[in-house]
Amino acid sequence: MSSKEGSGGFRKRKHDNFPHNQRREGKDVNSSSPVMLAFKSFQQELDARHDKYERLVKLSRDITVESKRTIFLLHRITSAPDMEEILTESEMKLDGVRQKILQVAQELSGEDMHQFHRAITTGLQEYVEAVSFQHFIKTRSLISMDEINKQLIFTTEDYGKENKTPSSDGQDKQFGTWRLKITPVDYLLGVADLTGELMRMCINSVGNGDIDTPFEVSQFLRQVYDGFSFIGNTGPYEVSKKLYTLKQSLAKVENACYALRVRGSEIPKHMLADVFSVKTEMIDQEEGIS
Repeated sequence: MSSKEGSGGFRKRKHDNFPHNQRREGKDVNSSSPVMLAFKSFQQELDARHDKYERLVKLSRDITVESKRTIFLLHRITSAPDMEEILTESEMKLDGVRQKILQVAQELSGEDMHQFHRAITTGLQEYVEAVSFQHFIKTRSLISMDEINKQLIFTTEDYGKENKTPSSDGQDKQFGTWRLKITPVDYLLGVADLTGELMRMCINSVGNGDIDTPFEVSQFLRQVYDGFSFIGNTGPYEVSKKLYTLKQSLAKVENACYALRVRGSEIPKHMLADVFSVKTEMIDQEEGIS
């Protein structure tokens, strides 16, 4: 072993022989030099960008939580006597979610959205799922991405709803508008998650004696699945990954429709939900084994 190598067999670095206080002299650094000033501005810019990213992550979490609460509320519509009351309450909750999205739009004002997209994509997907679920309950159709984006154009009046106080620089914000566009990927992923909620609504409606909803949901899910099949493996990885879950939801709904059509007259209505839950577990076990 060479004398320059230690007991571990690693070669010593040259500066290891110098005392620690002689390796770098801080007094030789000129803090007013152009290089130091440039790097200080870089530091401030990166810190500001990091803080903005963290604020967007927090807003995205709030959007996700409120959107999930809206979806849970809408699931009560299968057993509630007053459908309009739940739809009105869900619209109020979605208005609160849009106020959070307004804050996101203000944070991204003048910024490239794609640099911060990862921070907000989860919340936007959950919002698409909630608003499309509500739209399906109302119209039995799929809301378009353009319709969602039209709801995400905010004016100064919307800003006043959130703050409840008039702006001091009223002239600057008198004609101010903020907007946030849902990307195609966020829209597709939100619609893919919607299929799982429709499957749950289908099973719950059967348990409450609603025989028409499963067939409406089944027809709708087939159309959605056909649309996703055209994308196939050419789209983003997340879309192709959720295609399998979509297929599972469609199979469970079709199984429920089959049981209704073939054995509906044999099984009492109050026992239909139990029969479907058992068959759903059997399908999950078969898919797990395969």
